[in-house]
Amino acid sequence: MSTALVETESLVKAYGAFRAVDGLDLRLNEGEVYGFLGPNGSGKSTTILMMLGLTEPTSGNVRVAGHNPTREPLVVKRQVGYLPESVGFYPDLSGKENLMFTAELNNIPRADASVRIDELLDMVELDSARNQIVGQYSRGMRQRLGLADVLLKRPSVIILDDPTLGLDPTGIQWLLEIIGDLSSKQGITIFVSSHQLHEVQRVCHRVGIMSHGKLVLEGTIPELTSKTAGGGFGIVLDVVGGDDALLASLRGLPGISSCERVGGKIIIEGDRDVRSQATAIAFGAGVDLLGATSENRTLEDIYLRYFAGAEG
Repeated sequence: MSTALVETESLVKAYGAFRAVDGLDLRLNEGEVYGFLGPNGSGKSTTILMMLGLTEPTSGNVRVAGHNPTREPLVVKRQVGYLPESVGFYPDLSGKENLMFTAELNNIPRADASVRIDELLDMVELDSARNQIVGQYSRGMRQRLGLADVLLKRPSVIILDDPTLGLDPTGIQWLLEIIGDLSSKQGITIFVSSHQLHEVQRVCHRVGIMSHGKLVLEGTIPELTSKTAGGGFGIVLDVVGGDDALLASLRGLPGISSCERVGGKIIIEGDRDVRSQATAIAFGAGVDLLGATSENRTLEDIYLRYFAGAEG
């Protein structure tokens, strides 16, 4: 098993009778990209604050890069890079000057910092804007500079809070590729708290979904589709004819969780694409098959389906 870079055990943060985080158990492995999802007020931000040592847990344990953030905050800060939703820089300083200031705060020797900053500005495609004051940067440019700022101290863990918010499609694609490279090529553990479900699905190895302070779902996308009602695939057969025996045969296919007739359509839900088997059964039953479609469930389907059921 990979080395755990972030671990929480029965983690609780309570404000009086209200539990913002309620018994959270997490394990993030070395080089893993983990998506942390949930509606506003679900406990995501409070969890991040405890990981960073900015608020103390009421009970339970949290360790980041092998250290307790509350007892060893400076050690943890040297190991963790944090990119908040709104990146703050000194607007009257240039991009490079802002990064040099961060380097000084982290006691990075000036000569080493200058070389490292040049490398990072090139990596985030801000080389031509290094001497431009940050007050003139677009949001996307500030986000790129923020990523360079995070990487300056060579962290083993990176926490990203809605990193693609406000970026254009090109910027989103660039950032997702960078996240993938940092994970696969540098072995950095990346914790992504986000509302952008489609982008999380593209880059994360595993996903955890929070609700009312609790981790209610966790796993890979295929694992989550199999855990939620209806599974990972929706299949629609447009048919003329067919009886209960046909439905019974379709329900016997592997991985099928439900099969119902709605008018002239048969709706099949399951954890795999059984369209070819379903159409063969339909032909064998002598029905007129007008069409067959299959749709792989996305993370958004899982998320919305779960919370629709939870709220109902």
